[in-house]
Amino acid sequence: MVLLTRRTTGALLAASLLAVGLAACGSGEEDAAADSGHSTDKSITVYSGRNEQLVKPLLDKFTEQTGITVNARYANTAQLAAQLVEEGDRSPADVFFAQDAGALGTVAKQGMFTTLAEETTAKVPASYRAGNGQWVGVSARARVLAYNADLVKAEELPASVFDLTGPAWKGKVGVAPTNASFQAFVTAIRVQHDDAKAEQFLSGLKANDPQIRDGNGKILEDVGAGTIPAGLVNHYYLGEIAKEQGTTPDALKVKLHFFSGGDTGALVNVAGVGVLKRAAENADVQKFVDFLLGTEAQTFFAEQTYEYPVIDGVPSPAYVPALSELAVPQIDLNDLDTLDATVTMIKNSGLVP
Repeated sequence: MVLLTRRTTGALLAASLLAVGLAACGSGEEDAAADSGHSTDKSITVYSGRNEQLVKPLLDKFTEQTGITVNARYANTAQLAAQLVEEGDRSPADVFFAQDAGALGTVAKQGMFTTLAEETTAKVPASYRAGNGQWVGVSARARVLAYNADLVKAEELPASVFDLTGPAWKGKVGVAPTNASFQAFVTAIRVQHDDAKAEQFLSGLKANDPQIRDGNGKILEDVGAGTIPAGLVNHYYLGEIAKEQGTTPDALKVKLHFFSGGDTGALVNVAGVGVLKRAAENADVQKFVDFLLGTEAQTFFAEQTYEYPVIDGVPSPAYVPALSELAVPQIDLNDLDTLDATVTMIKNSGLVP
């Protein structure tokens, strides 16, 4: 089985933060209005670190409802963050639609975002938006340990993600060290604890014969097949696999273990948006942000991409605990903006060749 929905989220190496060509992003530009047959001279430009196959139906729906064309440039989030910083005031982007809070923080630190309207950011809990109002989360995802119930008994599950460096888990844990979500998780260790703790975890993981994969989807495939007993992933991949197989998550051998007690392994990160200063007075851009935080888009995230909605009144995916029930670590997502240092640390650990 091959996952199609998020397979294009590839390696995020330090070089991608330093040098990114325009061609890598421009080739993905889409005209949603043309696809829908809607003629309009109103348009916005969105740099999207979200997968095209994943979010294009939602962007098309926005165009259908508003008549506003979304010119989307797709690439991985770190590349687009680097491109925005490189372009500076010359950037044609109106909105950065990022996969994670760290990338939004990186661009915000360069002073490139405008402050969003308070009535917009107030729709989202404070922990899932920038403290200064310069970006806002639009969907959330929890880090979990996925495991094969035929190979791992419930009583064997680790109390902490740091237990995975112990002898009981030698050779049994799949990780994707070049994936953005793993890198954000390691950054969270650095923030919640310190660099020494992160280095200790990475070296312990490396010494414990981890099963290296190129993404969360491949880890879930192998856990389901019994190739590896468990793996560190984001929660929503289980919903995607179940959908592809025409079944429900409860019917699969793969189960999800949510770490408790504020463990770093229970990190909840967000996909979100920031509005570039050049678009500060653009009413069409404000409509786009409001659309992403509206009931229809939030329901789309919950039911189609299996992410957590971030506004009140929209139920979570059926197979996971409510977002409010998760024992998440006390980490300010604004502090996950040192990806370059994290990537260097992961490479130095030997997890990435």
